Parts: sequence; structure tokens; C-alpha cells
Amino acid sequence: MRTIAASVPYGSRTDRPGGPARPPGFPILDDVTDTPPTACVLVVDDDPTVAEVVTGYLQRAGFRVDRAADGHQALAAAAEHRPDLVVLDLMLPGIDGLEVCRRLRATEAGARLPVVMLTAKGEEADRILGLELGADDYVTKPFSPRELVLRIQSVLRRTALAPAAGGLLTAGDLTLDQQARRARRGERELSLTLREFDLLAFLLRHPGTAFGREELMQRVWGWEFGDLSTVTVHVRRLREKIEDDPAAPVLISTVWGVGYRFDPVKG
Repeated sequence: MRTIAASVPYGSRTDRPGGPARPPGFPILDDVTDTPPTACVLVVDDDPTVAEVVTGYLQRAGFRVDRAADGHQALAAAAEHRPDLVVLDLMLPGIDGLEVCRRLRATEAGARLPVVMLTAKGEEADRILGLELGADDYVTKPFSPRELVLRIQSVLRRTALAPAAGGLLTAGDLTLDQQARRARRGERELSLTLREFDLLAFLLRHPGTAFGREELMQRVWGWEFGDLSTVTVHVRRLREKIEDDPAAPVLISTVWGVGYRFDPVKG
């Protein structure tokens, strides 16, 4: 079932007379208005206060917003309305957020649908699993709605730029078709998430160069802020898919004190 978003944005600099009061704990909204008006975000959260506040900030930033309160509604809305991005809370009644993400990634339309997860502060294991399932980013509760908007805009900008890349990238028996978004090692097709593909493509374009985790976050995914463990998770997952022995990697080397380097000659 589709739930239409609230039409009144929260977070003006002063609560307007007669208007809804800004819920405690949510910061005042600065202007964030560089989003194309056609972009649609599906907000999935069973907490009506959180959903309404997030909706208001997104609408103020120029997004169209659909809402769902549980996993079943989320899957139905994603299939029927084809949003440009999903904001997905992990703790949902019925089907939890991780299972929703898993089911989305198993469909042709959902395989490339950007997902930003909302996680509780202590749920590190769930956050890492969410990234491994293909989530594009996550925000930890309690969070700043303005930061969430900025992260959503960053993910959408990166997603929009992805199809512009073209041509083949090769290194040894690794081949990446940037236009088709397909990767192979020898005769084996590699099943990479969007973030993993972007990371591998970047490393193939810069062989022999060491990059720190913060630099990789900025240059690969366009993130100006975030948890550096996100990079660690993606590197580990990528090694599991392209290395002969992920425990002793030779293609993606760890450069102690710096970060990571792609060494095609060793492969």
C-alpha cells in the first residue's frame, strides 16, 4: 500500500504560528535545494515522527517522497512506483530492513536502486551486513535530517554519473565493461555491487598508486564524510571476489599507514 508523504515541511528557523512544532532532538534545516524536482525517494520507517520529519526535509530539498511503514509496503511501493532512492530503516515490523534490501537486490529493477540505511547506534554488525548486501550508505540514529539529505544527494549524484563512464578496463585477466557494468576474471563473471564495481574501476584506472580510505571515499563515491570502516568493508568484500586467496591478497594490497593499492603485475 502506498502512503503519501506529509505535505508540510518541518524545520523552519522558527516554528511558524499555527504550524507544526519541530520535534525535539531534530536540528533546524538550512537551505538544501540543489536536488532535481523529479527525484523521488521512498522513506521506509515505522516511526511516524521520524518519517514525517525526514519527509519534510526531503520535500524542502526538492524531492518527491513516498512512504512505507513496513517491509511489505516497502517492497510493493518499490516495485510499483520505481523510486530513485530508498531510505530504509533496519528495524521494521514483519520483514526487517536487511531482508528488504536483500529482496530488492535480487530483482532486476532493485539491483541498481540506491539504498541509504538507517541504523541504531549499536548495530555495527547489521550496518556491515547492510553494506555487504549492497547498501550505498548508512546514517546512524539519532541523526541530523540535513545530513541525511546531503548523503542522499551525494549518492544520487554518484549514481547519475556512473553511466557516463565508458570503455573497457583491463588488468591481467580482470576485465571491466564500464558501459554494461559487468566484470569478469578470466571466464568467471564477477557479481559486484555498485559500490564494489566503482571501487574496482577506480583502482584499475590508477594501478600502483596508494590511496587512503578517506581519499577513496571522496574520489570513488563522492562522500565528503562518513565512517571509514565503510571502505574497509568494501575492500574486504572485493578481495573475496577477485583474489585467489583473500587472506593473502596480491591484487589489492594493504599499504600500512596509508591505505590500499592495486598491483596488477602481481596478479
